[in-house]
Amino acid sequence: MTVRVRFAPSPTGEPHIGNIRTVVFNWLFVRKMEGKFILRIEDTDRARYRPETIAAIMDGLRWLGLDWDEGPGLEELTRSGVPDPEKYAVGGSFGPYIQSERKELYREVAEDLVRRGMAYRCDCSPERLEEVRRLQRENKQPVMYDRHCRERADGDVPASEPHVIRLKAPFSGETVVHDLIKGDVVFDNAEMDDQVLLKSDGFPTYHLAVVVDDHYMGITHVVRGDDWIPSTPKRIALYNALGWEIPQYFHVPLVTMPGGKKLAKREGATSITEFRKEGYLPEALLNFLALLGWSPGEGSEQEVFSRAELIEEFDLGRVSRSPAAFSYDKLDWFNGVYIRSLPADELRERLIPFWQDAGLVPDPCPDDLKPKLSKIVPLIQERLKVLTDVVEWTDFLLKDIDTPSVEDLLGKKMTAAESLYALEQARGFLEKADPFEAELLEQGMRDLAAELRLKAGQLFGPIRGAVTGKKVAPPLFGTLVILGREAVLTRIDAALRVLRDAS
Repeated sequence: MTVRVRFAPSPTGEPHIGNIRTVVFNWLFVRKMEGKFILRIEDTDRARYRPETIAAIMDGLRWLGLDWDEGPGLEELTRSGVPDPEKYAVGGSFGPYIQSERKELYREVAEDLVRRGMAYRCDCSPERLEEVRRLQRENKQPVMYDRHCRERADGDVPASEPHVIRLKAPFSGETVVHDLIKGDVVFDNAEMDDQVLLKSDGFPTYHLAVVVDDHYMGITHVVRGDDWIPSTPKRIALYNALGWEIPQYFHVPLVTMPGGKKLAKREGATSITEFRKEGYLPEALLNFLALLGWSPGEGSEQEVFSRAELIEEFDLGRVSRSPAAFSYDKLDWFNGVYIRSLPADELRERLIPFWQDAGLVPDPCPDDLKPKLSKIVPLIQERLKVLTDVVEWTDFLLKDIDTPSVEDLLGKKMTAAESLYALEQARGFLEKADPFEAELLEQGMRDLAAELRLKAGQLFGPIRGAVTGKKVAPPLFGTLVILGREAVLTRIDAALRVLRDAS
C-alpha cells in the first residue's frame, strides 16, 4: 500500500504555526514511508475566500521545504484567481485539488445518500433552527437539530424547493474512533447530530467534502490535531453510510504556550510568512517544529537534526499524547545555532533581503558592494538570533549616522574634558596607523590607553560612540577597518566638536 496523506488548508487566512507543526508531522511521516504528500485547497467557505492566501500558503510550504507530490494544476489555479498560477502548478491524477472544482461530485454523493435512505432533505428556516436551539439551551439539553424533517408526517421535502441535505445519524449505540496515538475513543451515538452535508447554495459542508475528497484521492492516513477528535464520529458515520473504507487516524497533541495557555501571538508571528519576515531560517523552524510533541528514540539527547535525519528518525509512534509547549526562547536558540553554522557567503546572501528591506542595501544588490558585506558577516554572525537583528547591528556601517550626544561619547567615570582629550589622542593614532588593520589598531589602542593611564574600555567607549553612535556594537577594530580610515576620522571629528562644546 502506498501511504497517501494530505494537507488541506482553507484559503481564508494563513495557517497558524500549530497547524504547520501538524503539516510537518504529515510530511516527515510520508517521506519516511516513501509515500505521496497531497496539497488540497478547501475553499467551500466562499464568504471568507481569499485567493491570494493560496499563494501565501504555497510560498510558505516551499520556503519551509515541504514539497508536495500532487496539488492544484495550472487551470484550477487560474480559475481560482491565484496570482502567478504557473509558479505553483503541480497537478496530479486525483484532481481537481480545489474543492470548488468538485461541486458536482459532492452533489452526486449527497443525492445518492438521499436515494438510498441514508440522508434526507431539510427546509427548516434559520429562525426555526434558532428557536429549537434556544429551547434546548433553556432546558439544558444538547444543542442539536431536532430531526424535524427526518420525521415529518407530510412527506419528504421536494427537491425543487430550497433545502439542505442532512445525514441520518444513528440514534443509539456507540461509535469507536480507533486512533493510533490516543487509542480507542468511544462516543455515544445519541449525542450525534444529523449533520448538514450539502448546503442550500449547492456547496458541501466541510465534513462531506473532506470525506469525499479523502476517499477519491486515496488518502490512507489522516494526521491532524487532537482538537478534531470530537468531530470524528461524524466522519465515521458518513463513511459507514457510504460504505467506504475509513482511513487510519493519528490525532497529534495541540501546540500551546508554556503553562498550557492557548497559543498566543508574539508581534503577529503566527504563520510561516510572519516567521519568515522576522528572520527565522527555514531549517531552524522545521527542526524546532518537528520536536514539538515528538522526540527521537529513548535515551537520545540529540536536538539539532538535518532534514534527512528528521526523515530517517521520525516515527508517529513516538508522538506524545500531551500538548507541546511553544517556546520562543527555544526557537531563538535553534535559529542561532543554524545561523552560526552557515558559511559566511551563504549567510550574507540570506541577510541581503533584510538589509534591503531596511533601505541599507540597493535592490538588486550591486556586485561591488558584496565584498564589504562579506567582511561585515563575521563580525555579527555569533550575535544574531534572527536575521532581522542584522539591521540594528550594522546600520551604521551602511549609512551615515546622526551626530552622537555627549552622553554617548563619555568614557566610564570620565568627564567631557577627559573624554575629549582621550578621543583626540586616539584620532592622532588612527590617522597615522599603517597598515589600517584590526590587530595593529587594537594593540596600538591598548598601548595608548596604558600611556593615558586609562583602562582599555574607557578609551574604547568614546571611540565606539563616535564611529557607531551606539553603546553596543560589533567588535570595534573590525568595525573601524570596514568603515575605513577616512570615514572613521570624519565621524571622530564630528564627535570631537560635540565634546569641545560641552567642555
